[in-house]
Amino acid sequence: MKRKLISALAATAAFAFSTPAAAQAGCDRALTQGIVDSWIAALEQGTMMTMNLGEWVDYNENFRRRSLGGFLDHPREVVWHMALQDTTSCRVYVQAVTKAGDEWEVLATQIGNGFFGVGPFNNITTREGDWLFDAERTAYYASREDWSEIPEGQRSTRAELIAAADAYLDLFSDPTTEVPWGTPCARLEGGIYTGRNQPTDTCNVGVPEGVAMVDRIYVVDEALGAVNVLLKMGTNERPDSHTFRIEDGKLRYIHTVTNCQGEENCGFGPFSEMLERNPDMQPDLD
Repeated sequence: MKRKLISALAATAAFAFSTPAAAQAGCDRALTQGIVDSWIAALEQGTMMTMNLGEWVDYNENFRRRSLGGFLDHPREVVWHMALQDTTSCRVYVQAVTKAGDEWEVLATQIGNGFFGVGPFNNITTREGDWLFDAERTAYYASREDWSEIPEGQRSTRAELIAAADAYLDLFSDPTTEVPWGTPCARLEGGIYTGRNQPTDTCNVGVPEGVAMVDRIYVVDEALGAVNVLLKMGTNERPDSHTFRIEDGKLRYIHTVTNCQGEENCGFGPFSEMLERNPDMQPDLD
Protein backbone atom coordinates (compact mmCIF):
# COMPACT_ATOMS: atom_id res chain seq x y z
CA MET A 1 0.00 0.00 0.00
CA LYS A 2 2.81 2.42 0.89
CA ARG A 3 4.52 1.75 -2.45
CA LYS A 4 1.28 2.40 -4.36
CA LEU A 5 0.77 5.67 -2.50
CA ILE A 6 4.31 6.82 -3.23
CA SER A 7 3.95 5.92 -6.89
CA ALA A 8 0.64 7.73 -7.21
CA LEU A 9 1.95 10.87 -5.57
CA ALA A 10 5.11 10.82 -7.64
CA ALA A 11 3.27 10.29 -10.91
CA THR A 12 0.89 13.15 -10.14
CA ALA A 13 3.72 15.49 -9.17
CA ALA A 14 5.68 14.60 -12.29
CA PHE A 15 3.61 16.88 -14.50
CA ALA A 16 5.20 19.86 -12.78
CA PHE A 17 8.54 18.56 -13.95
CA SER A 18 8.16 16.51 -17.07
CA THR A 19 6.31 16.61 -20.37
CA PRO A 20 6.39 14.28 -23.38
CA ALA A 21 8.08 17.04 -25.37
CA ALA A 22 10.83 17.29 -22.78
CA ALA A 23 11.46 13.56 -22.94
CA GLN A 24 11.61 13.48 -26.73
CA ALA A 25 13.25 16.74 -27.76
CA GLY A 26 15.37 18.04 -24.91
CA CYS A 27 14.42 20.45 -22.17
CA ASP A 28 15.55 23.69 -20.58
CA ARG A 29 17.97 24.31 -17.71
CA ALA A 30 15.15 25.22 -15.36
CA LEU A 31 13.92 21.62 -15.52
CA THR A 32 17.38 20.05 -15.20
CA GLN A 33 18.28 22.40 -12.34
CA GLY A 34 15.11 21.28 -10.62
CA ILE A 35 16.22 17.64 -10.89
CA VAL A 36 19.60 18.55 -9.39
CA ASP A 37 18.02 20.49 -6.52
CA SER A 38 15.57 17.69 -5.73
CA TRP A 39 18.39 15.10 -5.68
CA ILE A 40 20.43 17.19 -3.25
CA ALA A 41 17.34 17.60 -1.09
CA ALA A 42 16.76 13.83 -1.22
CA LEU A 43 20.30 13.19 0.01
CA GLU A 44 20.01 15.78 2.76
CA GLN A 45 16.60 14.67 3.98
CA GLY A 46 17.04 10.93 3.46
CA THR A 47 13.90 10.46 1.39
CA MET A 48 13.01 10.05 -2.26
CA MET A 49 9.81 12.02 -1.78
CA THR A 50 11.62 15.28 -2.63
CA MET A 51 11.75 14.07 -6.24
CA ASN A 52 9.05 13.97 -8.89
CA LEU A 53 9.54 10.30 -9.64
CA GLY A 54 7.93 8.34 -12.40
CA GLU A 55 5.60 5.48 -11.51
CA TRP A 56 8.32 2.96 -12.32
CA VAL A 57 11.81 4.05 -11.25
CA ASP A 58 14.91 2.18 -12.40
CA TYR A 59 17.67 2.66 -9.84
CA ASN A 60 21.06 1.13 -10.58
CA GLU A 61 23.84 1.30 -8.01
CA ASN A 62 27.31 0.39 -9.26
CA PHE A 63 25.60 -1.06 -12.36
CA ARG A 64 23.36 -3.38 -10.39
CA ARG A 65 19.64 -3.02 -9.80
CA ARG A 66 18.98 -1.73 -6.31
CA SER A 67 16.30 0.09 -4.33
CA LEU A 68 16.28 3.88 -4.47
CA GLY A 69 14.39 3.96 -1.19
CA GLY A 70 17.01 1.66 0.32
CA PHE A 71 19.76 4.07 -0.68
CA LEU A 72 17.88 7.16 0.49
CA ASP A 73 17.12 5.67 3.90
CA HIS A 74 18.98 8.22 6.03
CA PRO A 75 19.92 11.90 5.80
CA ARG A 76 23.37 12.94 4.65
CA GLU A 77 25.19 16.24 4.90
CA VAL A 78 26.15 17.32 1.39
CA VAL A 79 29.59 18.78 1.99
CA TRP A 80 30.25 19.67 -1.66
CA HIS A 81 28.65 19.00 -5.00
CA MET A 82 28.71 20.02 -8.63
CA ALA A 83 26.23 19.32 -11.41
CA LEU A 84 26.24 18.96 -15.18
CA GLN A 85 22.98 19.62 -17.03
CA ASP A 86 22.40 17.97 -20.39
CA THR A 87 19.44 19.73 -21.99
CA THR A 88 19.74 17.63 -25.17
CA SER A 89 19.16 14.29 -23.45
CA CYS A 90 17.30 15.89 -20.52
CA ARG A 91 19.61 14.28 -17.97
CA VAL A 92 21.90 15.51 -15.22
CA TYR A 93 25.07 14.36 -13.54
CA VAL A 94 25.79 15.17 -9.90
CA GLN A 95 29.07 14.50 -8.12
CA ALA A 96 28.65 14.88 -4.37
CA VAL A 97 30.73 14.46 -1.24
CA THR A 98 28.45 13.49 1.64
CA LYS A 99 28.76 12.70 5.32
CA ALA A 100 26.46 10.84 7.69
CA GLY A 101 27.94 10.57 11.16
CA ASP A 102 31.47 9.30 10.63
CA GLU A 103 30.71 7.76 7.24
CA TRP A 104 31.86 9.70 4.19
CA GLU A 105 30.85 8.96 0.61
CA VAL A 106 31.66 10.29 -2.83
CA LEU A 107 28.76 9.78 -5.23
CA ALA A 108 28.73 9.99 -9.02
CA THR A 109 25.11 10.01 -10.19
CA GLN A 110 23.42 10.31 -13.57
CA ILE A 111 19.67 10.98 -13.48
CA GLY A 112 17.27 11.02 -16.40
CA ASN A 113 13.83 12.53 -17.01
CA GLY A 114 11.10 10.85 -19.01
CA PHE A 115 7.41 11.02 -19.86
CA PHE A 116 6.14 10.50 -16.33
CA GLY A 117 8.88 11.85 -14.10
CA VAL A 118 12.47 11.63 -12.97
CA GLY A 119 14.46 8.48 -13.74
CA PRO A 120 16.30 6.26 -14.44
CA PHE A 121 19.15 6.59 -11.94
CA ASN A 122 22.71 5.35 -12.41
CA ASN A 123 24.61 5.87 -9.17
CA ILE A 124 28.26 5.00 -8.50
CA THR A 125 28.98 5.01 -4.79
CA THR A 126 32.39 5.06 -3.12
CA ARG A 127 33.30 4.74 0.53
CA GLU A 128 36.33 3.95 2.70
CA GLY A 129 38.33 1.23 0.95
CA ASP A 130 37.39 2.23 -2.59
CA TRP A 131 40.00 3.53 -5.04
CA LEU A 132 42.20 6.23 -3.44
CA PHE A 133 39.26 7.16 -1.23
CA ASP A 134 39.57 10.33 0.85
CA ALA A 135 36.29 12.24 0.64
CA GLU A 136 37.52 15.20 2.68
CA ARG A 137 40.41 15.73 0.28
CA THR A 138 38.09 15.26 -2.69
CA ALA A 139 35.96 18.15 -1.43
CA TYR A 140 39.05 20.20 -0.59
CA TYR A 141 40.49 20.00 -4.10
CA ALA A 142 37.22 20.13 -6.06
CA SER A 143 35.95 23.21 -4.23
CA ARG A 144 39.01 25.14 -5.42
CA GLU A 145 38.37 24.50 -9.11
CA ASP A 146 36.48 26.72 -11.55
CA TRP A 147 33.59 24.93 -13.26
CA SER A 148 31.67 28.11 -14.09
CA GLU A 149 29.84 28.69 -17.37
CA ILE A 150 31.94 29.34 -20.45
CA PRO A 151 30.94 32.38 -22.59
CA GLU A 152 28.75 31.30 -25.50
CA GLY A 153 31.19 32.23 -28.24
CA GLN A 154 33.95 30.16 -26.63
CA ARG A 155 32.07 26.90 -26.05
CA SER A 156 32.97 23.56 -27.60
CA THR A 157 30.23 21.62 -29.35
CA ARG A 158 28.65 18.51 -27.89
CA ALA A 159 30.56 16.34 -30.37
CA GLU A 160 33.86 18.03 -29.52
CA LEU A 161 33.35 17.51 -25.79
CA ILE A 162 32.57 13.82 -26.24
CA ALA A 163 35.57 13.40 -28.56
CA ALA A 164 37.91 14.93 -25.97
CA ALA A 165 36.55 12.64 -23.24
CA ASP A 166 36.77 9.58 -25.48
CA ALA A 167 40.36 10.39 -26.44
CA TYR A 168 41.43 10.29 -22.79
CA LEU A 169 39.48 7.09 -22.11
CA ASP A 170 40.75 5.43 -25.31
CA LEU A 171 44.32 6.08 -24.15
CA PHE A 172 43.94 3.31 -21.56
CA SER A 173 43.66 0.69 -24.31
CA ASP A 174 45.52 2.46 -27.13
CA PRO A 175 48.67 4.36 -26.10
CA THR A 176 48.90 5.97 -29.55
CA THR A 177 45.70 7.95 -28.99
CA GLU A 178 46.18 11.70 -29.30
CA VAL A 179 44.71 13.38 -26.23
CA PRO A 180 43.98 17.14 -26.20
CA TRP A 181 46.07 17.84 -23.11
CA GLY A 182 45.68 21.30 -21.67
CA THR A 183 48.18 23.26 -19.61
CA PRO A 184 47.40 23.83 -16.84
CA CYS A 185 45.37 20.70 -16.16
CA ALA A 186 44.59 19.03 -12.83
CA ARG A 187 43.41 15.46 -12.26
CA LEU A 188 41.42 14.58 -9.14
CA GLU A 189 41.50 10.80 -8.79
CA GLY A 190 39.73 9.69 -5.64
CA GLY A 191 41.48 11.79 -3.00
CA ILE A 192 44.76 12.50 -4.82
CA TYR A 193 45.51 15.52 -6.99
CA THR A 194 48.02 16.37 -9.70
CA GLY A 195 47.46 20.15 -9.48
CA ARG A 196 49.73 22.54 -7.60
CA ASN A 197 48.08 25.83 -8.62
CA GLN A 198 50.92 26.30 -11.10
CA PRO A 199 50.64 27.29 -14.78
CA THR A 200 52.64 24.16 -15.63
CA ASP A 201 50.19 21.73 -13.96
CA THR A 202 49.54 18.70 -16.15
CA CYS A 203 47.20 15.73 -16.35
CA ASN A 204 49.59 13.90 -18.67
CA VAL A 205 51.14 11.86 -15.88
CA GLY A 206 50.49 8.41 -17.31
CA VAL A 207 47.61 5.92 -17.25
CA PRO A 208 47.56 2.10 -17.03
CA GLU A 209 47.83 0.28 -20.34
CA GLY A 210 45.60 -2.44 -21.71
CA VAL A 211 42.54 -1.33 -19.75
CA ALA A 212 39.21 -1.36 -21.57
CA MET A 213 36.76 1.45 -20.71
CA VAL A 214 33.45 0.11 -21.97
CA ASP A 215 29.68 0.67 -21.89
CA ARG A 216 30.09 4.44 -21.74
CA ILE A 217 27.10 6.59 -20.78
CA TYR A 218 27.43 10.34 -21.37
CA VAL A 219 26.02 13.50 -19.83
CA VAL A 220 27.16 16.60 -21.69
CA ASP A 221 26.91 20.22 -20.55
CA GLU A 222 28.06 22.60 -23.28
CA ALA A 223 27.60 25.63 -21.03
CA LEU A 224 30.15 24.28 -18.55
CA GLY A 225 32.38 22.76 -21.21
CA ALA A 226 31.97 19.48 -19.38
CA VAL A 227 31.13 15.85 -19.98
CA ASN A 228 30.63 12.98 -17.56
CA VAL A 229 31.09 9.37 -18.57
CA LEU A 230 29.91 6.42 -16.49
CA LEU A 231 31.57 3.19 -17.61
CA LYS A 232 32.90 -0.23 -16.69
CA MET A 233 36.66 -0.28 -16.25
CA GLY A 234 39.07 -3.10 -16.99
CA THR A 235 38.67 -6.86 -16.87
CA ASN A 236 36.83 -6.62 -13.55
CA GLU A 237 34.42 -4.09 -15.08
CA ARG A 238 34.73 -1.83 -12.06
CA PRO A 239 32.02 0.86 -11.86
CA ASP A 240 33.77 4.09 -12.80
CA SER A 241 32.99 7.75 -13.43
CA HIS A 242 35.19 10.17 -15.36
CA THR A 243 34.24 13.84 -15.58
CA PHE A 244 36.04 16.32 -17.82
CA ARG A 245 36.18 20.10 -18.06
CA ILE A 246 37.36 21.25 -21.49
CA GLU A 247 38.47 24.80 -22.19
CA ASP A 248 39.46 25.99 -25.69
CA GLY A 249 39.29 22.37 -26.83
CA LYS A 250 41.83 21.22 -24.21
CA LEU A 251 41.45 19.23 -21.00
CA ARG A 252 41.45 21.45 -17.91
CA TYR A 253 40.10 19.25 -15.10
CA ILE A 254 39.52 15.49 -14.77
CA HIS A 255 37.63 13.84 -11.89
CA THR A 256 37.66 10.07 -11.32
CA VAL A 257 35.38 8.09 -8.99
CA THR A 258 35.86 4.29 -8.93
CA ASN A 259 34.07 1.60 -6.92
CA CYS A 260 36.36 -1.34 -6.08
CA GLN A 261 33.54 -3.90 -5.67
CA GLY A 262 34.65 -4.78 -2.14
CA GLU A 263 38.36 -5.21 -2.88
CA GLU A 264 40.40 -2.78 -0.79
CA ASN A 265 41.82 0.01 -2.95
CA CYS A 266 41.10 -2.17 -6.00
CA GLY A 267 43.89 -4.58 -5.01
CA PHE A 268 46.71 -2.03 -4.81
CA GLY A 269 47.19 -2.24 -1.05
CA PRO A 270 45.91 0.16 1.61
CA PHE A 271 45.66 3.77 0.47
CA SER A 272 47.23 4.91 3.74
CA GLU A 273 50.40 2.99 2.89
CA MET A 274 50.48 4.51 -0.60
CA LEU A 275 50.31 7.96 0.98
CA GLU A 276 53.13 7.16 3.35
CA ARG A 277 55.34 6.28 0.39
CA ASN A 278 54.14 9.21 -1.77
CA PRO A 279 52.84 12.09 0.41
CA ASP A 280 53.06 14.47 -2.56
CA MET A 281 49.94 12.78 -3.97
CA GLN A 282 47.96 15.08 -1.65
CA PRO A 283 49.48 18.55 -2.00
CA ASP A 284 48.36 21.45 0.18
CA LEU A 285 47.01 24.24 -2.02
CA ASP A 286 46.48 26.96 0.61
